[in-house]
Amino acid sequence: MTTGAIRIGVIGCGFYAQNHLHAWKELASEGAVLAAVCDVDAGKAQAAGHSIGVPFYTDAATMLTTERLDAVDIVTRHDTHRELCELAIGKGVATIVQKPFAPTWEDCVAVVDAAEKAGVWLAVHENFRFQTPMRHVRRVIDSGAIGTPSWARIAFRTGFDVYHTQPYFYDEERLAIADVGIHMLDLARYFLGEAERISCETQRRNPKVKAEDTATMLLRHASCAVSVVECTYEARRDPDPFPETLVEIEGDKGSIVVRPGLRMRVTRQGEVTEEDIGSPLRSWTSQPWHVAQEGAFVACSHFLDCLKRGAPAETSGRDNLRTYALVDAAYRAAAEHRAIAPAQWEENVAAASKSRRAQ
Repeated sequence: MTTGAIRIGVIGCGFYAQNHLHAWKELASEGAVLAAVCDVDAGKAQAAGHSIGVPFYTDAATMLTTERLDAVDIVTRHDTHRELCELAIGKGVATIVQKPFAPTWEDCVAVVDAAEKAGVWLAVHENFRFQTPMRHVRRVIDSGAIGTPSWARIAFRTGFDVYHTQPYFYDEERLAIADVGIHMLDLARYFLGEAERISCETQRRNPKVKAEDTATMLLRHASCAVSVVECTYEARRDPDPFPETLVEIEGDKGSIVVRPGLRMRVTRQGEVTEEDIGSPLRSWTSQPWHVAQEGAFVACSHFLDCLKRGAPAETSGRDNLRTYALVDAAYRAAAEHRAIAPAQWEENVAAASKSRRAQ
């Protein structure tokens, strides 16, 4: 357990990283010290450093060598994640990395393996499960009000112009599943437990994008529950619920329905209750982004608490491999037109060990 302050360096000062920077600043009263920032874009690094009043860098290795840091928060493009994670782990610095974990399953496993061998704390900023509405849903499930969940639909469907602030989306090799579907798959695990297999159909409805912008997935969970997981950036809805996640869960005693407008309707043995489960507005959040921004704040708060207690994060590197494995399996399922069992970290380690023995 750490009783003192946790000195944090943020790597990446772009669009979404602003939520992380604000979150760490607000958590100062809880012991977070935002000590330094870094971005390969000198202008972004300088702007963030001056805004917060901390040193700024354009090279992560220099920041890690110069500053005394307890943790780094990596908020960069996923193709940089493995290199930056291994750099931080090599310095013995606790590491938080934005989702998706890394470009490939092998990269993700390598980072987890490196962290565990070095005894370095590692977490993935998989933040939808930390959003206030989703925490409310989990609270109802845990209360036993709807009994044992056996079916769910988890959907993120919007026509919001995500390309305006993230134009690189047009050229991604993997898009809807890797960017937002990963959150939906993580929620399926969060609500219903591990999945044994997944089927998937993808679509490219916007001719300007290179990869899929829509995916419809079907999961069979180890509990025998079934979930339908949907994501698209090409919905045409009025009103558009962006950036809300819509959820339906049925159990043997009742159901939960999260409707647009962040209203949760719970039916249990003939009794119906409804409540507002919206996220609070903070000084740095704004509608409609506040739901996602609050999720980033709660995730950072959770990570800080775990670091102080020396406890693993809910979305530890090891745990997040199970979410990433579902992403990989979804793409394989779509390409091969069949249900796929997600890879297991233990299987990968066993295969690697066998390969080393054979050499």
